Amino acid sequence: MEQPYPIMINSIGNEPSAEAVLNTPSPNAWVEVNNPIEAIEVLDDISEIAKNKDYIVAAYYFGNFHMDPRNEAAHGKGWTEWQLVREAKPRFLGHKQPKVPFWGFEDDSDPEVFERKIAAASDASVSAFIFDWYWYNDGPFLEAALEEGYLKASNREDVKFAIMWANHDWFDIHPAKLGSPPHLQFPGQITAATFDKMTTHIVDRYFSQDNYLKIDGCPYFSIYELYRFVLGIGDSEKAGAELQKFRDKVKAAGFKDLHLNAVTWGVQLLPGEGEAPDLKTLLERLKVDSTTSYVWIHHTQLSTFPVTEYNELAVAYEKYRSAASEELGKPYFPNVSVGWDSSPRACQSDIYANATYPFMPVVQGNSPDRFGEALSSAKEFLDSSIGLTTKLLTINSWNEWTEGSYLEPDTENRFAYLDQIHKVFGEA
Repeated sequence: MEQPYPIMINSIGNEPSAEAVLNTPSPNAWVEVNNPIEAIEVLDDISEIAKNKDYIVAAYYFGNFHMDPRNEAAHGKGWTEWQLVREAKPRFLGHKQPKVPFWGFEDDSDPEVFERKIAAASDASVSAFIFDWYWYNDGPFLEAALEEGYLKASNREDVKFAIMWANHDWFDIHPAKLGSPPHLQFPGQITAATFDKMTTHIVDRYFSQDNYLKIDGCPYFSIYELYRFVLGIGDSEKAGAELQKFRDKVKAAGFKDLHLNAVTWGVQLLPGEGEAPDLKTLLERLKVDSTTSYVWIHHTQLSTFPVTEYNELAVAYEKYRSAASEELGKPYFPNVSVGWDSSPRACQSDIYANATYPFMPVVQGNSPDRFGEALSSAKEFLDSSIGLTTKLLTINSWNEWTEGSYLEPDTENRFAYLDQIHKVFGEA
């Protein structure tokens, strides 16, 4: 997914504290990754999945691997993010680049391509794709992966889907130049009128699909940067009113309610008289139902350059995970990240220095076996969390190729990461 520039880390249970980081957002800057197995039977209602299968394993999906008019206007005809994957080079001794997709450089707006993804996900016990979904004041962006690829796939019922509204600013970092602030292409803040139009579309087009992910009968909808949504609407009171209108639309469509999830990266306090004094109050005011993470690096600094060990990242994240629910006052769904390497988004002719995103440390030691251990740790967290009635896990990610955090098979590991998911959750 498009990451913040420059990157900053929000932290719970680590230094600096969450509120120290989150109390000072800026609206003008970023504040913020084949061995056939018997397929799982996917049931119509997610409560039945929870009852019969116990766990919901949801992988984030980043849909920038097809041609899009906005991208072509910026980068030229036929451009997709695969170009950055192809052009990536080793930036230091032992650096493994470029990564080569086992299935080739496929167009994810092609339903036949998505059928292969769905089959592999289903075989590996992945329950759902959570699409990084974009809608700006002038309309949608990168929607073809979902609209033309997934929704037209003949086997789409085998893996459910949901939306994470990726409401961040979109910068031109394809690639980013060292020391040069990137051009802001699409601002993430939207007006109340745009939000109203967007949520009507979501309810009518997506929540109405039989295989949309639901939690206890309520469609799951996640917001990546909650603070940016509040800024666009005006304040948390007005934002709460807009979210209530959204809930009313969901109920009018015949659902029990909306399940509103917030990615903790974007849960930030805003200045101003009458604003929430703490994060718990903010989430309660906006009637957020649950929280989760997008990627581990949002919760810790990568301490050594050019590489930081996966084990170090895992320990720091698990410390965050243990405190998140109590500090935020809402259920927290754990996350497991495959890895991190944003170097493909850096200009390959620039020196690779430790600077701002994407010029940053690469995570090493993220083998399939170590990923499996992280999955087992997340499973133990789900099993031991009192009051967590839904055992949902988010994974970063299905296909963040230019951030080095992907489940899709490459020519080195093939299906080894997917096999680990089935080993931990499919055979549970």
